[in-house]
Amino acid sequence: MFVRVVVTGAGGYIGSRLVPALLEAGHEVTATFTRIASAERFWWADRVTVVQMDVLDRASARAAVAGADALFYLIHGLGGDDFATTDREGAYNAAHAAVRAGVGRIVYLGGLVPDLPDDDLSPHLRSRLEVEEVLTDSGVPTLALRAAMVVGSGSTSFEVMRQISERLPLQVLPTWMRSSRVEPVAVTDVVAALVGALGAPATSRAYDVGSGEPLAYAGLLRRYARLAGLTRVQVTVPMLPTALVSRLAPVLTAAPASTVQTLVESLHHDMVCREDDFRRELLPPGHRLTGVDTALERALLVPADGVPDVDRDVLGPLHSDAEWAGGQVSRRDGRPVHHPRGGWRGLLLGPPPSR
Repeated sequence: MFVRVVVTGAGGYIGSRLVPALLEAGHEVTATFTRIASAERFWWADRVTVVQMDVLDRASARAAVAGADALFYLIHGLGGDDFATTDREGAYNAAHAAVRAGVGRIVYLGGLVPDLPDDDLSPHLRSRLEVEEVLTDSGVPTLALRAAMVVGSGSTSFEVMRQISERLPLQVLPTWMRSSRVEPVAVTDVVAALVGALGAPATSRAYDVGSGEPLAYAGLLRRYARLAGLTRVQVTVPMLPTALVSRLAPVLTAAPASTVQTLVESLHHDMVCREDDFRRELLPPGHRLTGVDTALERALLVPADGVPDVDRDVLGPLHSDAEWAGGQVSRRDGRPVHHPRGGWRGLLLGPPPSR
């Protein structure tokens, strides 16, 4: 059994939800942060060993991983023009640290890889695949989980969809958004699979992770609008360049612009699972995948402010989520509720849903 596990990127969206699940499973967790002070906003900080780690500093990475039985690698650099180089260097340092520490397993969360030549992948997806290859080439058994859009309040891809939907009554879509498909997956299922990866056979391999419900991007936007009580009109524009869409999208969201642009550039690929071995090999017996509609509904459920994060549904918002996360729509008693904040954003929500 892997007793002591190190979670890199513990303060990120996935890491912050994975750490409590590992603790509940009985593991001893070391959580890495670029700045120690950042750990204070997480309710579980006093239940783990918090260490400072700069993944671009080899000595820092070695010190953080020393003595670990298993390593979760959840670090991605989407900002800046040279994020691929940063990702590659960080992965090399983590792999080197794992080898030096005698780590028994690396678990990595990357992106689904379309059935295309590497040169045809977006820079974002190509970098994810390169990180996976660097970790696997270390010789340490590496289990790479590949997911497309992770559904949950606070997830970057979910927040981009939420905020664009709230701010675009007329959705001008490129033709490929009606044909290219994505297979979303609830964050609860991703976390369960990550924890389960510690008990899988010690053989390096990749697992596609999804909900089993692939759908077109335009269809996903319609589903969200329906559950959020938004009246939206979709208009398809042929020959609308992906590059133009990726430059316009950041204007409509509060997420970091470089991150949004990088993610949108990957949307014209089919992001659908080609196998579902993770269901049998990583998920616990009896685990039922969360359907897309259910995941979206739970992501929109907002508990009272006084409910602490430890008692909240991890599919919903947590106090520790990024400041830019969140929107003007929630669900209560099975119905959407609008919370206009005033100004142009409130007006763009449109009429409130009927009761």
